[in-house]
Amino acid sequence: MAQEQVVLNTDKWIDNYADYMYNYAVVRVNNSDLAKDLVQDTFFAGLKSAKNFQGKSTERTWLISILKRKIIDHYRKINSKKGQAEVRMNFYDDGENEGNWLEERVPQSWDNQSEKTIENQELKSQLESCIDALPEKYGLVFRMKTIQEFETEEICKELNITASNLWVIIHRARTQLRKCMEDNWFNI
Repeated sequence: MAQEQVVLNTDKWIDNYADYMYNYAVVRVNNSDLAKDLVQDTFFAGLKSAKNFQGKSTERTWLISILKRKIIDHYRKINSKKGQAEVRMNFYDDGENEGNWLEERVPQSWDNQSEKTIENQELKSQLESCIDALPEKYGLVFRMKTIQEFETEEICKELNITASNLWVIIHRARTQLRKCMEDNWFNI
């Protein structure tokens, strides 16, 4: 019995998926131009391999899986080029005041929203500085696992490390981040 050919609606990809894919990429690579390039590369790769699409997932899921591979390849390339050197990766491309922080950890006692925003921006900036101060591999593993929420197996495979090594790196990164934040933020 012959398998049915699944038809992709490639004419609508940009309208239907470009914004979602851009947002997905920019959060993971922290660079607007790079995110645009990765999305464009993803669309080209999707067009090239459209005949292989089997319809086992939605078009968007299929395209995101291609984009995810492009992002991993980007980090693998950085990792192989930089060796043990420090890699600076901002959460966003808007300077030192941008970043990310777990909302439940932000002080909630202030009543003025503008003061909360200023506090959060300063906290984000300090956290980003502390992450940037980590050794390259620690920062890369910490971002992939904690911020980008990659699966343990995927990180281990991509970085060629064992699961126990990954957890040692995460532990050491968290310990160094805690010390950095205690020294530079909580003692202000």
